Amino acid sequence: MAKSLLSLHFPLIITACYLVPSLCSVTTNFDEIASCFRGQKISNFTLYSSSKASKYFDLLNFSLQNLRFSDISVSKPSAIIIPKSKEEVSSIVLCCRKWSFDMRIRSGGHSYEGISSTSSSNQTTTSAAFVVIDMMSLDKISVDVKSETAWIEGGATLGQTYYAIAESSNVHAFPAGACPTVGVGGHFSGGGYGFLGRKYGVSADHIVDALLVDARGQILDRDAMGEDVFWAIRGGGGGNWGIVFAWRIRLVKVPEIVTALSVARLQHKKNQVEKIIQQFQDAVQDLDDNFHILVFVSSGLVPGKKGIALIIQGLYQGPRNKAISILTSNFPLMEITEEDCKEMSWIESVDYLSDFSGGQGSISGLKERYFQGKSYFKTKSDYVQKALPNVGIDTLINFLQKQPKAYALLEPYGGIMETTTSDAIAFPHRKGNIFSIEYTITWDEKDHNSGKSSKYINWLRRFYDAMTPYVSANPRAAYVNYMDLDLGEVTEFVSSSSSSGPDLSSRVDEARPWGEKYFVKNYERLVMAKSIIDPHNVFRHQQSLPPLLSFKSEE
Repeated sequence: MAKSLLSLHFPLIITACYLVPSLCSVTTNFDEIASCFRGQKISNFTLYSSSKASKYFDLLNFSLQNLRFSDISVSKPSAIIIPKSKEEVSSIVLCCRKWSFDMRIRSGGHSYEGISSTSSSNQTTTSAAFVVIDMMSLDKISVDVKSETAWIEGGATLGQTYYAIAESSNVHAFPAGACPTVGVGGHFSGGGYGFLGRKYGVSADHIVDALLVDARGQILDRDAMGEDVFWAIRGGGGGNWGIVFAWRIRLVKVPEIVTALSVARLQHKKNQVEKIIQQFQDAVQDLDDNFHILVFVSSGLVPGKKGIALIIQGLYQGPRNKAISILTSNFPLMEITEEDCKEMSWIESVDYLSDFSGGQGSISGLKERYFQGKSYFKTKSDYVQKALPNVGIDTLINFLQKQPKAYALLEPYGGIMETTTSDAIAFPHRKGNIFSIEYTITWDEKDHNSGKSSKYINWLRRFYDAMTPYVSANPRAAYVNYMDLDLGEVTEFVSSSSSSGPDLSSRVDEARPWGEKYFVKNYERLVMAKSIIDPHNVFRHQQSLPPLLSFKSEE
């Protein structure tokens, strides 16, 4: 069913609580909001009857990537709305505000904590009905090779973006993540990092303009939103500022031929794994900026075989002979051979590195929206600013040896990341970070249905706690695109448009635990930007940034 949805041009779709009562905790009268849409000249929407509830769930789950949040016990939107123009986005915002619907904006649905599809991890923290505004129909991409820029609508995926660029040029690319089905909306909003990162930085470094629909329904470009807000939307997290209808990006140059590698190394001796990780963290600090190499560590990456597996993936912007020379000089213990390295075009490398098995073999497959590898999972993240001592590496491996369902991804920083200032945009993780760690544990439907989800999540938390002495501190930094609600969560969704309710200034301190982990010293400036663009806290979610009450203005 999910794949068949790709061929449809969706109308504006609304599924009402009163027609499917089990979907939400708040009964809402949809006649009024339907009337509001008609009054705003939005005529292409449908109210589904309870007999068509299955279509509601097909739409809801199509872009919901973490299956933890597909469970019936998790809060569900009162409506799924799929706009087809920036004017519709504007009208939807106005109608949702008029009838007090919270909004969740979904681009690709890859939020690790499901915030683009759910209201809260705790049903008691919200008293408002909410809707999902799914941007999937807004996925047009316009590439201008002459100016080396492109306009990308907010519902496009990374794969669609890469494909469109490659259709226009074989020497242009864009620095972003490896998973093609990730939506640009959330990815760019959180910074966005991938195989071109050491040479070109994060995606948000290359955004030169945007069209933002604000809480008043206004459509603002860079000049209209102002530089403080434009700074904030580039790495300051999604769902805080408004709805980005489209992004204008600056393309980067790549050679016609690059070299990619994706190999698995199964090690039975723990001390050998320790030596490889030690060599990795020592070598990446002075590595050629054109080379990006990362390591997955797990005891379960090679099915049916015992031992610690290392999956090594890399991209070198140049020929194979040069790549081999760098690898043998810097990472001899990885034993990378000439056969492991493959020359190809940049767009072929995107497909090749999108999957552990060496891609799907189809460049056109990058346009596919539906993610085939959905699972139940939990993720946490860290930044390493001093090389892990032997005891830190030993702790990492000991935990992974005991849990084959988990892995750690070690991804290098350095290069241009080392020379870009931490406040150039809202994304702050620059100088001094050797590499990041993504800790992930996954499980299947059988384990989920038997109640083992909490067991796996608690195991990951113990793993994360054990790594505390060896990673960044004050604050212990985290990557907002690997959102982690363990870092904190708003206790109550509030809007300052009401004269009653908690003082929003107190929310600044409440949000500080996660705000400073994600944004470090940029947190206070982001609060100020929020106060400018959304003083009434209209755009909010489980880990959103609050405005200052002192900036409240009448509308």
